[in-house]
Amino acid sequence: MEYLVVGLGNPGRTYAQTRHNVGFLSVEKFVERQGFSFRLAAQFSGKIAMGKVVEKSIYALLPLTYMNKSGEAVGLVARYFHIPTHHLLVVCDDINIPFGSLRIRSEGSAGGHNGLKSIETHLGTRDYARLRIGVGDRTHGDLADHVLGDFTEKEREEIPQIIENAAASIEQWLKLTGE
Repeated sequence: MEYLVVGLGNPGRTYAQTRHNVGFLSVEKFVERQGFSFRLAAQFSGKIAMGKVVEKSIYALLPLTYMNKSGEAVGLVARYFHIPTHHLLVVCDDINIPFGSLRIRSEGSAGGHNGLKSIETHLGTRDYARLRIGVGDRTHGDLADHVLGDFTEKEREEIPQIIENAAASIEQWLKLTGE
Protein backbone atom coordinates (compact mmCIF):
# COMPACT_ATOMS: atom_id res chain seq x y z
CA MET A 1 0.00 0.00 0.00
CA GLU A 2 1.17 3.51 -0.80
CA TYR A 3 1.54 6.41 1.62
CA LEU A 4 1.72 10.13 0.94
CA VAL A 5 3.67 12.61 3.07
CA VAL A 6 3.05 16.25 2.18
CA GLY A 7 5.04 19.27 3.31
CA LEU A 8 3.16 22.54 3.14
CA GLY A 9 4.89 25.76 2.23
CA ASN A 10 5.38 28.28 -0.53
CA PRO A 11 7.79 27.83 -3.44
CA GLY A 12 10.67 30.16 -4.15
CA ARG A 13 13.62 31.71 -2.38
CA THR A 14 11.54 34.51 -0.91
CA TYR A 15 9.72 32.03 1.34
CA ALA A 16 12.39 29.35 1.78
CA GLN A 17 13.31 30.12 5.39
CA THR A 18 9.99 31.46 6.68
CA ARG A 19 7.78 30.07 9.42
CA HIS A 20 5.15 29.09 6.86
CA ASN A 21 7.68 26.75 5.22
CA VAL A 22 8.50 24.48 8.15
CA GLY A 23 6.38 21.80 6.46
CA PHE A 24 8.56 21.98 3.33
CA LEU A 25 11.73 22.00 5.42
CA SER A 26 10.64 18.98 7.47
CA VAL A 27 9.62 16.84 4.51
CA GLU A 28 12.83 17.80 2.68
CA LYS A 29 14.79 16.61 5.74
CA PHE A 30 12.75 13.37 5.88
CA VAL A 31 13.47 12.72 2.17
CA GLU A 32 17.18 13.46 2.69
CA ARG A 33 17.32 11.07 5.65
CA GLN A 34 15.76 8.30 3.53
CA GLY A 35 18.13 8.85 0.61
CA PHE A 36 15.30 9.75 -1.79
CA SER A 37 15.44 12.77 -4.06
CA PHE A 38 12.80 15.17 -5.33
CA ARG A 39 12.03 15.71 -8.97
CA LEU A 40 9.73 18.25 -10.56
CA ALA A 41 6.39 16.66 -11.39
CA ALA A 42 4.47 19.29 -13.35
CA GLN A 43 1.48 16.95 -13.80
CA PHE A 44 1.09 17.01 -9.99
CA SER A 45 1.84 20.73 -9.55
CA GLY A 46 4.72 19.94 -7.24
CA LYS A 47 7.97 18.20 -6.50
CA ILE A 48 7.74 14.51 -5.65
CA ALA A 49 10.10 11.92 -4.20
CA MET A 50 9.48 8.19 -4.04
CA GLY A 51 10.96 5.32 -2.10
CA LYS A 52 10.39 2.66 0.55
CA VAL A 53 10.32 3.10 4.30
CA VAL A 54 9.62 0.14 6.60
CA GLU A 55 8.45 -1.88 3.58
CA LYS A 56 5.93 0.80 2.61
CA SER A 57 5.90 2.67 -0.70
CA ILE A 58 6.18 6.35 0.10
CA TYR A 59 5.47 9.41 -2.00
CA ALA A 60 6.66 12.72 -0.57
CA LEU A 61 5.12 15.84 -2.07
CA LEU A 62 5.98 19.53 -1.92
CA PRO A 63 3.10 21.35 -3.66
CA LEU A 64 4.26 24.25 -5.82
CA THR A 65 0.79 25.80 -5.91
CA TYR A 66 1.42 28.16 -2.98
CA MET A 67 -0.06 27.45 0.42
CA ASN A 68 -3.65 28.49 -0.20
CA LYS A 69 -4.00 26.09 -3.13
CA SER A 70 -2.07 23.11 -1.71
CA GLY A 71 -5.15 20.90 -1.99
CA GLU A 72 -4.95 20.93 -5.78
CA ALA A 73 -1.61 19.10 -5.79
CA VAL A 74 -2.51 16.84 -2.85
CA GLY A 75 -5.76 15.81 -4.54
CA LEU A 76 -4.02 15.07 -7.84
CA VAL A 77 -1.38 12.84 -6.23
CA ALA A 78 -3.79 11.07 -3.87
CA ARG A 79 -6.18 10.22 -6.71
CA TYR A 80 -3.47 9.22 -9.20
CA PHE A 81 -1.75 6.82 -6.79
CA HIS A 82 -5.02 5.70 -5.12
CA ILE A 83 -3.83 6.73 -1.67
CA PRO A 84 -6.53 6.46 0.98
CA THR A 85 -6.79 9.44 3.32
CA HIS A 86 -5.73 7.33 6.33
CA HIS A 87 -2.37 6.90 4.52
CA LEU A 88 -1.85 10.66 4.19
CA LEU A 89 0.26 12.80 6.52
CA VAL A 90 0.36 16.57 6.04
CA VAL A 91 3.18 18.50 7.73
CA CYS A 92 2.53 22.19 8.37
CA ASP A 93 3.18 25.20 10.57
CA ASP A 94 0.87 26.11 13.45
CA ILE A 95 0.68 29.45 15.27
CA ASN A 96 -1.51 27.99 18.00
CA ILE A 97 1.15 25.82 19.60
CA PRO A 98 4.45 26.98 21.13
CA PHE A 99 7.47 27.45 18.92
CA GLY A 100 9.20 24.14 18.28
CA SER A 101 6.41 21.95 19.66
CA LEU A 102 5.18 19.08 17.50
CA ARG A 103 1.64 17.74 17.54
CA ILE A 104 0.39 14.84 15.47
CA ARG A 105 -3.26 13.86 15.12
CA SER A 106 -5.02 11.38 12.88
CA GLU A 107 -7.74 13.89 11.94
CA GLY A 108 -9.02 17.30 12.89
CA SER A 109 -9.98 20.73 11.71
CA ALA A 110 -7.99 23.16 9.61
CA GLY A 111 -7.82 25.47 12.62
CA GLY A 112 -7.72 28.52 10.34
CA HIS A 113 -4.79 27.16 8.28
CA ASN A 114 -5.49 27.95 4.61
CA GLY A 115 -3.34 25.10 3.29
CA LEU A 116 -5.31 22.57 5.35
CA LYS A 117 -8.59 24.19 4.28
CA SER A 118 -7.58 23.74 0.65
CA ILE A 119 -6.71 20.08 1.23
CA GLU A 120 -10.03 19.45 2.96
CA THR A 121 -11.85 21.05 0.03
CA HIS A 122 -10.04 18.95 -2.58
CA LEU A 123 -10.22 15.67 -0.64
CA GLY A 124 -13.74 16.22 0.67
CA THR A 125 -12.71 15.14 4.18
CA ARG A 126 -10.86 16.15 7.33
CA ASP A 127 -9.91 12.54 8.04
CA TYR A 128 -6.18 12.58 7.38
CA ALA A 129 -3.19 12.84 9.70
CA ARG A 130 -1.41 16.10 10.26
CA LEU A 131 1.86 16.90 11.94
CA ARG A 132 1.76 20.48 13.17
CA ILE A 133 4.95 22.33 13.99
CA GLY A 134 4.64 25.27 16.36
CA VAL A 135 5.92 28.53 14.95
CA GLY A 136 4.71 30.62 17.86
CA ASP A 137 1.89 33.08 18.01
CA ARG A 138 2.48 36.50 16.58
CA THR A 139 3.27 38.89 19.40
CA HIS A 140 2.17 41.90 17.40
CA GLY A 141 1.24 42.79 13.87
CA ASP A 142 -0.33 40.93 11.03
CA LEU A 143 -0.67 37.13 10.91
CA ALA A 144 0.62 37.00 7.32
CA ASP A 145 3.66 39.06 8.27
CA HIS A 146 4.36 36.60 11.10
CA VAL A 147 4.08 33.34 9.15
CA LEU A 148 5.73 34.73 6.03
CA GLY A 149 8.45 36.39 8.06
CA ASP A 150 11.95 35.11 8.67
CA PHE A 151 12.85 33.34 11.88
CA THR A 152 14.41 35.40 14.64
CA GLU A 153 18.08 34.85 15.41
CA LYS A 154 17.18 32.65 18.40
CA GLU A 155 14.67 30.65 16.31
CA ARG A 156 17.28 30.15 13.56
CA GLU A 157 19.52 28.49 16.14
CA GLU A 158 16.73 26.13 17.20
CA ILE A 159 15.08 25.36 13.85
CA PRO A 160 17.58 22.69 12.64
CA GLN A 161 16.80 20.49 15.66
CA ILE A 162 13.05 21.12 15.30
CA ILE A 163 13.22 20.05 11.64
CA GLU A 164 15.19 16.91 12.62
CA ASN A 165 12.54 16.12 15.25
CA ALA A 166 9.77 16.57 12.70
CA ALA A 167 11.53 14.27 10.18
CA ALA A 168 11.90 11.63 12.92
CA SER A 169 8.20 12.04 13.73
CA ILE A 170 7.32 11.35 10.10
CA GLU A 171 9.38 8.15 10.23
CA GLN A 172 7.68 7.13 13.47
CA TRP A 173 4.22 7.76 11.99
CA LEU A 174 5.07 5.52 9.04
CA LYS A 175 6.29 2.76 11.36
CA LEU A 176 3.13 2.91 13.49
CA THR A 177 0.56 3.35 10.71
CA GLY A 178 -0.93 0.02 9.75
CA GLU A 179 -2.39 -1.30 6.57
